[in-house]
Amino acid sequence: MSEPREPRAPQGQAGAPQGRPDEKAALRLGTRRSKLAMAQSGLVAQAVSQVTGRPVELVEITTYGDTSREHLAQIGGTGVFVTALREALLLGEIDIAVHSLKDLPTGQPDELALAAVPLREDPRDVLVARDGLRFEELPDGARVGTGSPRRMAQLNAYARNHGMTIETVPIRGNVDTRIGYVRSGELDAVVLAAAGLGRLGRTEDVTDFLSVDTVLPAPGQGALAIECAADNADLVAALGELDDPFTRAAVTAERSLLAALEAGCSAPVGALADLLADGQIVKEMRLRGVVGTTDGTTLVQLSTTGPVPETHDQAMALGRELAAEMLAKGAAGLMGERAH
Repeated sequence: MSEPREPRAPQGQAGAPQGRPDEKAALRLGTRRSKLAMAQSGLVAQAVSQVTGRPVELVEITTYGDTSREHLAQIGGTGVFVTALREALLLGEIDIAVHSLKDLPTGQPDELALAAVPLREDPRDVLVARDGLRFEELPDGARVGTGSPRRMAQLNAYARNHGMTIETVPIRGNVDTRIGYVRSGELDAVVLAAAGLGRLGRTEDVTDFLSVDTVLPAPGQGALAIECAADNADLVAALGELDDPFTRAAVTAERSLLAALEAGCSAPVGALADLLADGQIVKEMRLRGVVGTTDGTTLVQLSTTGPVPETHDQAMALGRELAAEMLAKGAAGLMGERAH
């Protein structure tokens, strides 16, 4: 990707560096090398350039999750796409890192600031199936590919409850590779994140948007995380302008639920916090959570509703409260399949 031309510095921009010798030096934004990561990082780079008045260059970094051929459930899931980017930040090799928020471990290092969580894209999962089929139209015995135990658990449960017979098949690879399994006839369908296909301009490949009543997404799905060094106050402040408070509250509650269930992102946990509005006025936040066995035979699915969190601690509390209810209903016993 070519480096964007230097924009005019915003007038009176809060948090923009003032009077430094390196005021116009390009900010280095670290990104994974995948086509999807490059696409979403490119969008963030443009936004960062606008709020800082500085050009932004992308620095491609290969992570363990990109090079390992093992399934995510085997390599542990949590952090495999994140560690190399965070190390580059801590070493000063990059100034900013962009992550898919669902890939972030639930613990935040003190040296790094989660400076912005921009407005979330569609959090739903989608089906890409042969012959334009919707999920309910899949034939008996349909082979459905996904690398996610969370998706397997919920798809198998839904199929069981609706008299369908499907076989969930573990797969890895980028979007093209996964859709390729369907095009080649090896699989009848694959399940992917709506946000990823949207950022790649591939929404036309979707044959069915899966309702969150059918499949709850991964905690943080559809949202991005923008990190930088915690001691760079000017940059933290400037990036903060890209933050969406409602998105941050929602994903904080979802990730608090995940942390309280002591689950990595390879565990079969789904969560979604959404805002309940009365007309134009947002009144409450509803948090839904699910954990289950990958074969779908057992699911614990609960929800709670409360005032929209106004602080980080309130959002964390919402997640912890729902997790406690789920654990009381037997959720802990369903997460014994965690990889070691």
